[in-house]
Amino acid sequence: MKQAFRLSEVVHDKNSVVTVGSFDGFHRAHQKIIREVVERARNRKGRSVVMTFEPHPQEVIGKRKEPVQLLSTIEERQKLFKEFGVDVLVVLRFDYEFSQQSFREFYITHIIEGTGVSEVVEGYDHHFGRDREGNIEELERLGKEFGFSITVLDPVYAGKEVVSSSAIRRALLEGQVEHAAELIGRPYNLGGTVVRGDGRGKELGYPTANIRPHSPKKLIPKNGIYFVNVVGVGDEHFGMTSIGVRPTFHYDGARVVEVNILDFEGDLYNQEIEIHFLRRLRDEQKFDSADALIRQMDNDKEASVRLQKEFRH
Repeated sequence: MKQAFRLSEVVHDKNSVVTVGSFDGFHRAHQKIIREVVERARNRKGRSVVMTFEPHPQEVIGKRKEPVQLLSTIEERQKLFKEFGVDVLVVLRFDYEFSQQSFREFYITHIIEGTGVSEVVEGYDHHFGRDREGNIEELERLGKEFGFSITVLDPVYAGKEVVSSSAIRRALLEGQVEHAAELIGRPYNLGGTVVRGDGRGKELGYPTANIRPHSPKKLIPKNGIYFVNVVGVGDEHFGMTSIGVRPTFHYDGARVVEVNILDFEGDLYNQEIEIHFLRRLRDEQKFDSADALIRQMDNDKEASVRLQKEFRH
């Protein structure tokens, strides 16, 4: 896969099947679009082109007071686009000036005259351009004018719910990691660097790896205890991840992500690991004593060992 960060780095090719979007979370609906782009490009003996943006457009033009919580970093998306067989990935810098382009101006400059295009594939709810003025109808008119076809894909459902990034965010912020996995098509993941903690877990008989997420913008699920798969420590490992402020011992309110890895001994300091959220075990609790906390952690471990048998490949 060729990656480009400027339009000037992309060779114009009229026989390109193109899609444009943020693709945050790379969920099942996004996957459907990318598969269609790749398949149609191969059928045309052309090339598949994905155009995406960094930072996320909502970080620049969003009207919400809260910062955008990303489901996937640009690095994670790059890896997935490559795995899906995309030929060319164009990552354009999204700033305020860029956001002021009209729908027509963007498509003519970046797609028609830029990458080149024979076909555009988008989801049913595609909007683009200043004030989200462009939609599928506008795109179809543009296609007729400049001689490229449009393929519009229907929504993807999980049960009765339409798969979307906002639905995934809601599920994760409520701790519903299993439902989030149904929407995404895989368990939600959080990658980071193992940093020094205060050693409290080791004192309690449950040594933990404290994780500093790779991106401060990445969404961290609701506080609580989770059963997780741990990637980056050799063979397949499972563990218990705690997200929260550790109320039994700490009072500063600082949110911490830490994982106790089952059947593992060793120093992971400064290593990169990734946790995949499989099940929510319970809410975060404040205990009256260290002994009470240890008893609960023993119960959490028993539950995790049972789940480990269910999830082990």
